[in-house]
Amino acid sequence: MITYQEFIATYKNGLPTSAGVEAVVNDHKASDAYKLALIADDYDRQKNTTIMAFEKMIHTMTGASMVDPYAANHKIPSNMFRRLNTQRNQYSLGNGVSFEKQGVKEKFGEEFDTELQKIGYAALIHGCAFGFWNLDKVKCFRLTEFAPMYDEETGALRAGVRFWQLTDKHPMNLWLYTEDGYMRFSGVSGKIVAKDEKFVPYKIKVKKTQADGEEIMDGENYPSFPIVPLWGSELKQSTIVGMREGIDAYDLIRSGLANDLTESAFIYWLVNNAQGMNDLDKSEFLDKLRKSHMAITEGDGSGAGTTITPFVQDVPHEARTAYLDRIKAGLYEDFGGLDVHTIAAGATNDHIDAAYQPLDENADDYEYQVIEFVQAIAALNGIPKQDATPIFKRNRISNQMEQTQMVLAAATYLDEETVIKHLPFISVDEQAEVMKRKANEDVARYKAMEEELAEQEQAQQQEQTEPPQEENINA
Repeated sequence: MITYQEFIATYKNGLPTSAGVEAVVNDHKASDAYKLALIADDYDRQKNTTIMAFEKMIHTMTGASMVDPYAANHKIPSNMFRRLNTQRNQYSLGNGVSFEKQGVKEKFGEEFDTELQKIGYAALIHGCAFGFWNLDKVKCFRLTEFAPMYDEETGALRAGVRFWQLTDKHPMNLWLYTEDGYMRFSGVSGKIVAKDEKFVPYKIKVKKTQADGEEIMDGENYPSFPIVPLWGSELKQSTIVGMREGIDAYDLIRSGLANDLTESAFIYWLVNNAQGMNDLDKSEFLDKLRKSHMAITEGDGSGAGTTITPFVQDVPHEARTAYLDRIKAGLYEDFGGLDVHTIAAGATNDHIDAAYQPLDENADDYEYQVIEFVQAIAALNGIPKQDATPIFKRNRISNQMEQTQMVLAAATYLDEETVIKHLPFISVDEQAEVMKRKANEDVARYKAMEEELAEQEQAQQQEQTEPPQEENINA
């Protein structure tokens, strides 16, 4: 890994060189973290590397190895890696994040929740991902497209190069991001050239006129580096570490069982006392047997003549099926995931909470990383740290009837906002709108009561001001 200080040492005349920028990308691609991220992407796309490369081999008399052309070779990659990582990410970020202070969420941009989910998922499978604060929104940079440069003394992210290439026939694009601004580079390997003569500020003030069109008036940078790393956990490593071997074992056993069933899914015949049949006779006899499902043999009834006996091969699968279940349960346990099939129908919230305990523990570790990331992004936007602590509403199944009854039972001791926030069927995004409509209903009800009271008072005043009518009495 090329550090920030090592990269600065390659500057000429105070500016980075094309060779220095290309060296950062090449060094990043040669790193173990980048290679592991590529493997994680394969497992994420259900192209599990080990099972996809698996081939059955046979050995010749000379000891040479070759692919067995006759053996069944089903390759059944599981989707375990993506499912478990999606569960962990969406458990914390599936309902978005909210903030205690009103108006803070809007400062992060309209697509903040969606982009935060992308950054969080990339951080889990790659070990680290990056969020680029671009004026009024945040964008996700994955480890497979961004080469970071850390400070040798503090370990802080000080610069980085984002790289991408449409195809091998097209030039590579390299965008260098530093605290002084960004510069663009492009070209083929060994012939990278700069597209900017100097650093371009992140925030540019543009003047538009009908005569001159757009004209750059001024520019400025952020108070700190506008790209913030998000780590997937305190370990700062990809979730594929330690999980890959279990997935490979699961895939190999499941695929091996399918291969055995394929190779054994036929009826074979033993024909006695037919040594005089040549290969052509045997082939014709088998064809007739398959078409008519019957055969006529010669014998004297004592069993000494020609006989045909069918056999069906039964593949033992109970042990492998049981072992597959154990591997699956072990993967969920080690990852800290929740297998919903282990929760019985109609389970109480106490049983559900107990099943969620491993997922809650891992979510705590993950959410601490998200909190630090969001607060760092907020600092770039001028939001105080105490106002930028995100609130998570974990996406979990529950016995909603039981939870609703518990909330309503305590409603007399709680305010309306607390009751609405704890109802399980109302999402975080709906809470503000529900409380707004509830307030409008209360205002409308209060106005109606005021109007009714006013009418009653007016009627009483009229009765008091009107003179009593005299009754006519006939003498």
